[in-house]
Amino acid sequence: MKHAAGTLAFLARCVVAGLAAAFVIGLLWPASGERLRARLHLPVAQTNDAPPLHAPASYADAVAAAAPSVVNIYADKIVNERAIKMYDNPILQQMLGGTLTTYARREQTLGSGVIVSAQGYVLTNYHVISHATDIQVLLYDGRVAKATLVGADDETDLAVLKIDAGNLPVIQLAEQNLRPGDVVLAIGNPLGLNQTVTMGIVSAVGRQLNASSAEDFIQTDAAINLGNSGGALVNTTGQLVGINTLLINQTTNTKNIGFAIPAGTAKKVLDQIVATGHVVRGWLGADYTFVPVDANSGLPPAARGASVVDVYPGSPAALAGIQSRDILLRIGDDDIRDPADLRRREAAIKPGTKVEISGLRNGSPFHVTATLAERPPMSAAAATDNGEQQ
Repeated sequence: MKHAAGTLAFLARCVVAGLAAAFVIGLLWPASGERLRARLHLPVAQTNDAPPLHAPASYADAVAAAAPSVVNIYADKIVNERAIKMYDNPILQQMLGGTLTTYARREQTLGSGVIVSAQGYVLTNYHVISHATDIQVLLYDGRVAKATLVGADDETDLAVLKIDAGNLPVIQLAEQNLRPGDVVLAIGNPLGLNQTVTMGIVSAVGRQLNASSAEDFIQTDAAINLGNSGGALVNTTGQLVGINTLLINQTTNTKNIGFAIPAGTAKKVLDQIVATGHVVRGWLGADYTFVPVDANSGLPPAARGASVVDVYPGSPAALAGIQSRDILLRIGDDDIRDPADLRRREAAIKPGTKVEISGLRNGSPFHVTATLAERPPMSAAAATDNGEQQ
């Protein structure tokens, strides 16, 4: 026992002496450790001396890349207004009062647009040029071109214009998936202030602005004002990520809540309008809501799937036998996550396509086959009834 205790004591003294010696050597010759590692071919310890990543001090390069593709749009409209016509003769005015009349006046609206094709196609908002009798486009280099309307889509509030001009700067579309927190820049013509740039972040993606819409929108806190409609929302490299469209109504006392149409959605709308003059979406013909869950079940407030609220008479859903309060769980080969997911999936299916739909009715599984129709038009006012167009 004494022998073991003596051995441990000896080892402890050796360790202490070794540590003390290493401390003195390291203090007097700081580089000796690295030389010893190199001689013994041992890996050198890595130091974390790399400077931390910082946001760029300027986004001027992104603006320089995108701004030439952003144009100003001036649309002349004839607006009919009702008024009371008063008589010049005081006696007639006293006897007959005024008469209701209608008169026409010319109104010019300001907006923005983005050049998306070397063939002269420009994307903007439909509400900027709707009912316009004359549309003029001011290019970045000062040229002015007359624009013609190729087609429009009420549901996304997008319109495609065509201008006859050469040497057009075409914006590059981003392929990245936006995430909340990404920095974005809005470029447009707010209040007639040409080529104004504002900065913000992506506040959210996948926003539904209308319960019956099949499209998602980007929410951003980049300042969007009157005249920004149809302008570009770009990333920090100047690539197009969205088309600015509206902000929440100012009477709600909200600030920095704007919306943009994702660039991918805008590209699909552009391609269809150029090819056919309008956008075609599949339609099942029913309204949906979240699947209800009992409050005391301990589950989230909504389960997977979509609950049918109403079925339109004569619609594909009605002809297939889908009923109110049915819970739809699958369309074709795809599971249904929620009502918005179902609307997106049905809109992507070509009208006339037969698709199998599965779900639950009174707790029992059912399967039906529906032939989708073309989605009927939805007014731009209905598509944006939660906000104020700019």
